[in-house]
Amino acid sequence: MRIATWNVNSLRARLDRTLAVLERWDLDVCAIQETKCRDEQFPVDAFTEAGYEVAHTGTNQWNGVAIASRVGLDDVATSFPGQPGFRKAGAEEDPEASSGTLLDVEPPVEARAIGATCGGIRVWSLYVPHGRALDDPHYEYKLAWLASLRDAASVWAADPGAQVALVGDWNVIPLDTDVYDVADFAGKTHVSAPERAAFNAFAAAGYTEVTREHLPAEHTYTYWDYQRLAFPRNKGLRIDFAWTTPPLAERVRSVGIDREERKGKGASDHVPVVLELAD
Repeated sequence: MRIATWNVNSLRARLDRTLAVLERWDLDVCAIQETKCRDEQFPVDAFTEAGYEVAHTGTNQWNGVAIASRVGLDDVATSFPGQPGFRKAGAEEDPEASSGTLLDVEPPVEARAIGATCGGIRVWSLYVPHGRALDDPHYEYKLAWLASLRDAASVWAADPGAQVALVGDWNVIPLDTDVYDVADFAGKTHVSAPERAAFNAFAAAGYTEVTREHLPAEHTYTYWDYQRLAFPRNKGLRIDFAWTTPPLAERVRSVGIDREERKGKGASDHVPVVLELAD
């Protein structure tokens, strides 16, 4: 069984590439992030023709996550318990109120998490908030989002037989060796101590980050920026990961990174990460 995670950075722009990856890797399940489309815009028919069921949540041209599966797609959830929302700066004021009254409502939950049971495995496709800057409200939102996910994940892992995979774009650089030059990120997001602690907290919640166990620690990147010739210069980041419960971690035989997918016209800035599982 093969499960992949991939931030496609606009599914409709990269539909042909996505379908090609499904075929090339003979994937059973693909967790997709940053689809950048609303539900009614999602190309369901293309996946159906390729032999996959698909679940998606997306509300606008940002974010959006999906799961494509050919081994079943049951109990779909478009958010995890306690998932916090985010309200953009300035959006907290009621435009209909002359006094600028604050809206007495919870901020909207963004399309950043979707879960489904596929072939007996509970797969979550996750697009962790970026954080933007250490003094930006989005940074605190990111930490709250990760903490809430950890709390939910702890409950899921309480079942000793549970097979759960938390896969996706985590927007955290856990180790200095996961970036071409950590000095370039001094004072920025992704490498801060609170972010790294929030990421590593999933180990205490009972999960194993299986890509670390099967891939080299250094210069194993999953993302290269479009700017400044980052890919030809191999100025990359490792930010796409897979945390799994112990019963599922025991099934992982290998992990592959499809670096070739970053090449050519119209590539995403991320590449697929593929888990090979024993039956």
